[in-house]
Amino acid sequence: MATVANRKGNRSNSSAILNIRDLHVYYGQSHALQGVNLVLEKNVLAVVGRNGMGKTTLCNTIMGLKSSQRGSIRFHGEEISNMPPHKVTARGVAYTPQGRRLWHSLTVDEHLKLSANGIGLWSIDRIYDTFPRIYERRRNRAGQLSGGEQQMLAISRALLQNPELLVLDEPTEGLAPIIVNQVENILSELVQENDVSILLIEQNISTATSISEDIAIMVNGRIDRVLPSRELASDLTLQQQLLGVGRHAHESQTASPETVQQPEIESSETEAEQSEDAIVDTEPEQLLTPPANLIYVPPTRWSSSEWKRNDGPLEKVPQFTSEKILERPFDKKTEPLFKEPTNTLKQFQREEVFVVGTFDTKGKELNYIRDLILEQGSKVRTVDLSTSGKLSSADVPPHQVASHHPKGPSMVFTDQRGASVREMGLAFERWILYQRDVGGIISAGGSGGTAMATPAMRSLPVGIPKVMISTVASGDVGQYVGPSDIMMMYSVTDIQGLNQISMQVLANGAYAIAGMMNSSYKKTTKSQASAAKPCLGMTMFGVTTPAVQQISTLIEEKYECLVFHATGTGGRSMEKLADSGMLAAVIDLTTTEVCDMFVGGVFPADEDRFGAFIRSGIPFVGSVGAMDMVNFGARETVPEKFRQRTFVEHNPQVTLMRTTAEENSQMGEWIAGRMNEMNGPVRFLLPEKGVSALDAPGQPFHDLEANQALFEALKRNIKETGQRRLISLPYHINDQGFAEALVDSLDEINKIGKVTQHAAF
Repeated sequence: MATVANRKGNRSNSSAILNIRDLHVYYGQSHALQGVNLVLEKNVLAVVGRNGMGKTTLCNTIMGLKSSQRGSIRFHGEEISNMPPHKVTARGVAYTPQGRRLWHSLTVDEHLKLSANGIGLWSIDRIYDTFPRIYERRRNRAGQLSGGEQQMLAISRALLQNPELLVLDEPTEGLAPIIVNQVENILSELVQENDVSILLIEQNISTATSISEDIAIMVNGRIDRVLPSRELASDLTLQQQLLGVGRHAHESQTASPETVQQPEIESSETEAEQSEDAIVDTEPEQLLTPPANLIYVPPTRWSSSEWKRNDGPLEKVPQFTSEKILERPFDKKTEPLFKEPTNTLKQFQREEVFVVGTFDTKGKELNYIRDLILEQGSKVRTVDLSTSGKLSSADVPPHQVASHHPKGPSMVFTDQRGASVREMGLAFERWILYQRDVGGIISAGGSGGTAMATPAMRSLPVGIPKVMISTVASGDVGQYVGPSDIMMMYSVTDIQGLNQISMQVLANGAYAIAGMMNSSYKKTTKSQASAAKPCLGMTMFGVTTPAVQQISTLIEEKYECLVFHATGTGGRSMEKLADSGMLAAVIDLTTTEVCDMFVGGVFPADEDRFGAFIRSGIPFVGSVGAMDMVNFGARETVPEKFRQRTFVEHNPQVTLMRTTAEENSQMGEWIAGRMNEMNGPVRFLLPEKGVSALDAPGQPFHDLEANQALFEALKRNIKETGQRRLISLPYHINDQGFAEALVDSLDEINKIGKVTQHAAF
């Protein structure tokens, strides 16, 4: 196998990384690639096109998985067409195939060890630094990962070949939009920072145009044209012609719009049509302009393409920008506010208080806090997050923290303050994951110091004391606190020098963290801990309150019931406790946050919903509470496109919208997929007579058809086993009988997955 050094030494002077000329590929009599010409100079080139146009065939041919009958494929000037796959890889080309092709029985770590060749800059350690989510899941089997995590693993496996060219076939296929955005960011960073070029095969125009400067359009096994991505993103007509409504020469020129969308060519059992991109040999497409009274709506991840009538003149149809064409409800959501800890609370020794901040500007104030904590008898370690590059008197200097940045300390110490703050926050978050002796953490600072310290605080398990004294603590602190148990104190004055006011506020913070360190969790005896009831998490909304009250009464002798309001943050908080090892079981009654995630409401879950239960394997009982509704703000804030839907004004600030059968079907399929990833005991119960107080006879959201779509999607997609069962019951969700069934299910699965005591504080 060629080394990375040998690869570069053997390169020709050709400027093109990949040069494809007149490439022809057949499957039997089917002419799949019909004279493809394509040049990748550097960075990213995206190839887009409809299904069956030959995109996957192109990838397979480049990698030597499919033979070409004519033409040339040159990589850095060297001919690689019809070269065996292992030799293509040895020359510096790596492949992430469509569908990821992982071994579901192998762990993340086992995948990476099998792929690592020990050559070049990419190692397993660097993979874990670059993809912290993968590090967190390193002991999990691939079959237990979410779609986004699987894609990260597939890309990681390819990077371990230390490629110069990465061929990616549909890397965002099947991913929730919020994860699509994360994949886009990862790919952009790889190109910018690691001297890796990418040939990207995509159907998602948003992804293709956001990553690549140029777009190649593939039509009927040919590259129809190459154009700037900005041009394609802003030209709706061109998208219609090339990607949505192209027609073959044999079709009638007078066909109605309803017949424009032709079904995919069905495949037989032949080798040709086993290929995902097998196509028939046809004449070039003849492109038609749509009738003036019709508007073509491009496909999305959640809907197929369609024609809609335009009531007004054509000139009034909006000329969409790329942002408007590609806008999705998820795009306006912020990234998840926390990352789950790698260890549970009981795995921390909790011996020291970490005093954290920028010692170059806040040294006096932070040392004042340190001294007061020492006076209270607690051990202290000071950690400097300064980005100035100055010498530090702290126990942990900034360069030591910055060394944990996945791309090295040079990313932290820059002349751009905003970037330095962001990257130091990332480095600190990585650094603290290795500190098992942290018993508490306190920081003091302005907006920059707060932004650097709080991501690490959020990454720690619930129960470890966290205090943040900040100038921004009087405003909206959700972005800093997330679902964690950070205590924020407003500094009143700026944290700049010691004075009568600042000394009092800082002292209060110091005494608070010292008090928490020396409080009841250290003094709790083993007998007290063993006598405590195990904790059970349960989700609730106003419309499922009767059910929660009944369940709480039924289990109060066995469990300490922790109820979480299903407002997005509530679900994340419950899962944060599960990740921290503090929940013995869960009755996830109210899963309405999934509705807001899919449709664009104000209380959304994120793509990791149910992830904590997948990771922990704790006993899980779930249902579909309040999945009849999407939450918006005041009525006037509801998006215009929903104005004809059914609404209920919950209060002047909250408007509820009924979900549709189509939305429920999509959500049911997604939830089923998450249930299938759970290896612990699972029972998922369906209330056939209604899923909320508003979904009952005579109530505004009563819609049996919409509910049935949800139930049927779950029934079709959940894979039942001895541990995982789906149960339909002739009850309304707030009926006493349904509450009893939930509790009975919990008792049943506790016999399968033995309940353990929650970690004591």
